[in-house]
Amino acid sequence: MVAGQDVSSAQAEQEEGEKSPLPQIGFYHLTRTSVQEALPQLLDRTLASGERAVISCASDEEMKNLDRTLWESRHYFWLPHGAEGNSDEESHAVRQPIWLSVRTEAPANGARFLFRLNGAPTAPLAGFVRIFDLFNGQDEQSVAEARKRWKEFRQAGYSLAYWKQEAKGWRQAG
Repeated sequence: MVAGQDVSSAQAEQEEGEKSPLPQIGFYHLTRTSVQEALPQLLDRTLASGERAVISCASDEEMKNLDRTLWESRHYFWLPHGAEGNSDEESHAVRQPIWLSVRTEAPANGARFLFRLNGAPTAPLAGFVRIFDLFNGQDEQSVAEARKRWKEFRQAGYSLAYWKQEAKGWRQAG
């Protein structure tokens, strides 16, 4: 699924009388760390705000690596989560505050925050209130694809924010 399909499906849902507003989409331009290094702090803030998250990974390999990274995180906080592909975890998906997935269906845990990694396909955007689109700023193809998604979402009327990674934290730009 490409970003244009996400945009059109969300527009169709809005036209059918869906009353929820379009989600806010934040683009996170990673310039000094990897997704695995940047994501834990964003997830910690998500949980602290009382929200749940689904993380849309581009591949099974990316999902497995991220699962391992979150369990082995050296941060001062613990990030409880589950991942598809593990039958024990899938049977309790609804109880997981963070859910890792490569599927494009609605999140099993009722998350309202979506973390889209490296342009991964996603479920229809209706039902989410915030979308975090994290992309590798060191890879020209990832940057070009993020620009394309930005243009498509802007044309569709979404509220967009651009965050660039700095030496310490993030700076909103653009």
